[in-house]
This record gives sequence, C-alpha cells and structure tokens, in this order.
Amino acid sequence: MKRFALAAGFALLASTAAFAGDQYIDGTGFAVSGYDVVAYWDLDQAPVGASQPAAVPGRADITADYNGATFAFSSEENRDKFNADPAKFVPQYDGHCAYGVAKGGKVPGNPNLWRIIDDKLYLNITKNVVSFWEEDIPGNLELSEGNWVSLDPQAASDSPIPDFTSAAPQTN
Repeated sequence: MKRFALAAGFALLASTAAFAGDQYIDGTGFAVSGYDVVAYWDLDQAPVGASQPAAVPGRADITADYNGATFAFSSEENRDKFNADPAKFVPQYDGHCAYGVAKGGKVPGNPNLWRIIDDKLYLNITKNVVSFWEEDIPGNLELSEGNWVSLDPQAASDSPIPDFTSAAPQTN
C-alpha cells in the first residue's frame, strides 16, 4: 500500500509539472517587466507597511531564458547567478500577484511591489493589494500555496499592470 501511495504521489507531481503555467509577460515581452530578478536580493527590504525600493531595470542585451520566458539583467554577474539557480530568483506564482493567488486568481505582479520572504520573491499588483497582503502574510501565503496547485496550469494573465509603465529593460 505504501508503494502505491508513493507512486501516486510521484505521478501527481509529474502531472502537475507537465502542465505548469507560463510566466506573466507584459508588453515589454520580458518576464517581470524587464526588471532584474537577482537584484532584489541586493536591495534593502523595507519593513512591512513601508514602500519597497524600486526594482532594478534589466538590460535588453543581458538576458536568460527560463520557463518559456526571457529575463533581463542589469549585469552579466546577475545573469550568471540566475543561470546557476533560476528557481531561486524567479518570482513565485510565475510573476503573478501573491495576494491575487491567495484570492484564487491569476493577475499580474508589479515588479516594484515586491517582498522577499523565506528567500522567495513575491510580487503584488497594486499598493492597496500590498496592504491587504501584508495584514496576514503567513495566512495569505498558506492560501496562495493551496490555490496555486489548480491555478498553475492555467494560462498566464494577459492583463496589464494597473498604473504601471515599465522603464525596463534598458538598451545600452
């Protein structure tokens, strides 16, 4: 019986991975709107309730592909760090809003509305949503993780990020 349960568990994991959803891509054509996902780890994270520092724009000539999307980086060093372990740096929920996932949907994530928790990058869609998400981050993450199993295989959001225009990637 244990072998059957173990095999069924592996089959479920394999089927989930086979139907993984796509990264959120906006009009820039880049994941995370062309911002450098590795650079978040070098920014001073603000306390809950305070605005985070702005994301670091990537460059159109320093890129890497992962999960069917192109990511832009501000330096070759950051691109190399990403290539060594992309899963460490990509935003959770394929770049969709963490609070939106907690509420059961896929909506875009704004690269300037971010937080790193337990060494994972999370994005949210608007400043108002950030305040709701930060009211109970552990509870919202628990909801997000539970909802993501059914949301992940769905198509990526094709909605624009409200009140946001990307300044990335930069061309140099």
